[in-house]
Amino acid sequence: MAGEEPEHLTRTARGRVQVDPLAALRTPADPPWDVYLTGTVFLDIIFTGLDSAPVRGTESWARGMGSSPGGVANMAAALARLGLRTSLAAAFGDDHYGEYCWDALHQGEGIDLGPSRTVPGWHSPVTVSMAYEGERTMVSHGHEPPPEETAPDFPPRARAAVASLTPGRTAPWIAEAARAGTRIFADVGWDDTGAWDLSALTGLRHCEAFLPNAAEAMRYTGADCPRAAAHALTEHVPLAVVTLGSEGAYAVDRRTGETAEVPAIAVEALDPTGAGDVFVAGFVTGTLAGWPLADRLAFAGLTAALSVQEFGGSLSAPGWSEIGAWWRRVQSAPGQEPMALGRFAFLDGLVPEVLDRPWPLRRAVPTIGFGRSR
Repeated sequence: MAGEEPEHLTRTARGRVQVDPLAALRTPADPPWDVYLTGTVFLDIIFTGLDSAPVRGTESWARGMGSSPGGVANMAAALARLGLRTSLAAAFGDDHYGEYCWDALHQGEGIDLGPSRTVPGWHSPVTVSMAYEGERTMVSHGHEPPPEETAPDFPPRARAAVASLTPGRTAPWIAEAARAGTRIFADVGWDDTGAWDLSALTGLRHCEAFLPNAAEAMRYTGADCPRAAAHALTEHVPLAVVTLGSEGAYAVDRRTGETAEVPAIAVEALDPTGAGDVFVAGFVTGTLAGWPLADRLAFAGLTAALSVQEFGGSLSAPGWSEIGAWWRRVQSAPGQEPMALGRFAFLDGLVPEVLDRPWPLRRAVPTIGFGRSR
C-alpha cells in the first residue's frame, strides 16, 4: 500500500523513524532480548589531539577531551544504536561516576539494566585514555566487585550473547546460555600469561563465532599469517573472524566452507577507543539479520570506521542516521569506484531517508554533569 513504512522501519510515539534490522524475523515466541552482555563498566576519560605520547617529567596538553561509559558499555551502546534489544549485567558504583554511567546507558541508550546492580561502597572503575598517532595509551584503576554482584549464572533469554573470554577462567553463564539456544559470539583480550593456549579458553566450545585480532589469532594457532590462523581456528569454533587492522577483516565459516575478505575503510581517526567492540556489534547485527558473510564483514568495518571519528568508546558508536548519511555522501562523491560502491549496495534497502533518532547522537562530553535533568 502506498505510504506504508518498509517492514524494518518503525515509528516511535514521537513520530521518529527507527531501524529494526530483525523486523522480518520477529515472532511472538522470540526471547525478550536480541543480545545479552556482561562485563565491567568503566568511566572513560579520553584525551585527544596529543602530538605524541606523554614524556616523563613534562606536562602535555590535549586539544580535546571527553568522558563516557566504557568497558562493556562500548559494545552495549553499539548494539543498541544499531536497533538490537540489548540487556546488560554489570556492577555499578554508588558514586557519581556510576550514576552517570547508569543513566547514560539506560536512559540515553535504552539498554536494559535489569540484571545489573548498584553496589554500595564500591567505586566505579576508571580508565584514562590518551589518543595520538592513531593509537591509544590507557591507564586504569578499579577493584573487583563483591562475588555476589558478578554476572548471574542463569542469564535472561536472548537470541545472542557476546562473551569476552579470559584464559583459565570459566564463566558458567556461557554454557547455560548456549544450552538455552543463545548464539554465543566471543572476543578475547591479550594473554598476559604468554601461554596462548586455546584449551584455556574454556567457553570457546560453546561459541558460534570467535573474533580475535590478527596478532591474537596467530599466537593462539601458531600460524604465520592471519588468514591461515582463521582457517585453523575453525577447528575449534564454526565461524572465525580475524580483524586485520588497516587491511580490513577476513572470515571463514566451517559450516558452509565460505570465506570472505573486506578491506578497511580509510578514515582520519580521532580516537580508536572501542572500535573493536563496535566491529563486533556490527557483525553480530548482520549475523542475526541473516546477511551474507561478506556483507556482515563490510558492515562491521563501516561501523568501526565511523566510530573512530568521534570521542570515546560507547558514545562514539554510530546509529543508522550516521550510516545513512555516510552512504548517501559516498554515492554522491565524484570518482567513486563502482566495485567499491557495490560492496555496500545492501545498505540501499536498510538506511532510512529520514533520521531514526535525534541527530547528532549523544557524544562524550568534557565534564560530567552538564545538562543534567535532575
